[in-house]
Amino acid sequence: MASVQPHRIKTISDYHQLMELSRPEHPLVSVVKFESIKHLPGKQSINLVMDYYSIALKRNFNGQMKYGQQEYDFNEGIMTFMSPGQVFRIEVDQDQQLQHSGWMLLIHPDFLWNTPLAKKIKHYEYFDYSVNEALFLSEKEEATIIGIMQNIEQEYHSNIDKFSQDVIIAQLELLLTYAERFYNRQFITRKITNHKILDRLEKMLEEYFNNDDLIKKGLPTVPYLAGSLNISPNYLSGLLKMLTGQSTKQHIHDKLIEKAKEKLSTTDLSVSEIAYELGFDRPQSFSKLFKTKTSLSPLEFRQSFN
Repeated sequence: MASVQPHRIKTISDYHQLMELSRPEHPLVSVVKFESIKHLPGKQSINLVMDYYSIALKRNFNGQMKYGQQEYDFNEGIMTFMSPGQVFRIEVDQDQQLQHSGWMLLIHPDFLWNTPLAKKIKHYEYFDYSVNEALFLSEKEEATIIGIMQNIEQEYHSNIDKFSQDVIIAQLELLLTYAERFYNRQFITRKITNHKILDRLEKMLEEYFNNDDLIKKGLPTVPYLAGSLNISPNYLSGLLKMLTGQSTKQHIHDKLIEKAKEKLSTTDLSVSEIAYELGFDRPQSFSKLFKTKTSLSPLEFRQSFN
């Protein structure tokens, strides 16, 4: 399908107008029921870039969403989180009418000004996850999230006063904390899928360290590995933290040290030659990392075998 120029939506009011919804009651916060969105604006597909945070709980969606080159069919209750500036695409078959249910919370960054959440919200890594890493909710979890969204909606439906922002911010922080808890639960409950990802990562690193890629490309980066696994870097790091207690970078370094020990103990290559073969431009950087990981210099490790 031909590329479509993205619609950049700067305000929540602009989104309501684009989707033919009634004017939002609050210019910086809106809770939308997906049933209210009957069709895409003039097309069966649309690319969107939004300048605000979007938290969606969606089910029974008869189309596809695409974000970061990944697609996902929404056929059960799942959540997605998108931060300002992210591009995503919605597609619906030409012979179908748009059908979906669920809730969406829109929060403009301006609403968070002068609150601790303005900075804290950037540290919730799931805003950088791809659609295929969406949060799968149980019925109980879904009811919890919907309840919080309804509380936010009820708050701005009431007369706005000096407490309104604090109440909505508190509810939003509660929602984000629950989401973090549910994502950690998902890392545990989806063990088979997650261990398959770990197995693929192990095989990928083994192949990378056993051919000339290190000399040609240097050490594998976190974005490179995540891209090869079709997941986002933050999701990979979160998954490894849960499964191994280490970040992706630490995992890479551990594999590197294993390879270095092998070369130091089974070859006559100099430390500089080994550093070069392992993708280091400077032997000093290799020696520093090796000592940090093993408490021995490369030469001390080699001498321990004599």
